[in-house]
Amino acid sequence: MARYDDELWELVPEDPGPPPAHLAEFVNALAPADHALDLGVGDGRVATLIQTTRLVGADVSKVALDRARTRLPDAELVLLEPDEALPFADNEFDLVTCIETLEHVRDVQLALSEIRRVLRPGGRLALTTPASARWRVLFRGVEHPFSPHIRSFTRRSLRTTLEAMGFHILELETSHGTLFALAIR
Repeated sequence: MARYDDELWELVPEDPGPPPAHLAEFVNALAPADHALDLGVGDGRVATLIQTTRLVGADVSKVALDRARTRLPDAELVLLEPDEALPFADNEFDLVTCIETLEHVRDVQLALSEIRRVLRPGGRLALTTPASARWRVLFRGVEHPFSPHIRSFTRRSLRTTLEAMGFHILELETSHGTLFALAIR
């Protein structure tokens, strides 16, 4: 269990309201899936918007998963170990969502490799992460030292990373300070 992540989730109100509109729009626009994995499901607010027949939500925080249970009573919820292989079969999902999660991951290569492994051929990855820009760092400095974000991506670095991990990018946009990527395996 990731104690650090549990401590962060304990600071979040039990009912923080709806997900941000730009994230909700992105998830609502995704084509329906038969079997979907929401990696980094958190409290389940965004996962409620995924159009799928079968939903699996996975997170490293037990506190987050306990909150997600109330919002996602029909989903299978799985507690993950940080920096470990995903406990799912090869080619199991036709959609993996990773919404505002990748910036918290220490081993991005392992995470994307595992996402690719559990996606069926032609399966989709829908990913969002805060957009970073070199000029922001130059003029405003780096993020607060207590920020839980340990990675940052520019549009170019996210494209390069996804392509290097074997994904074919269908869309990569920036809006509301967020990178939105849709890619296929």
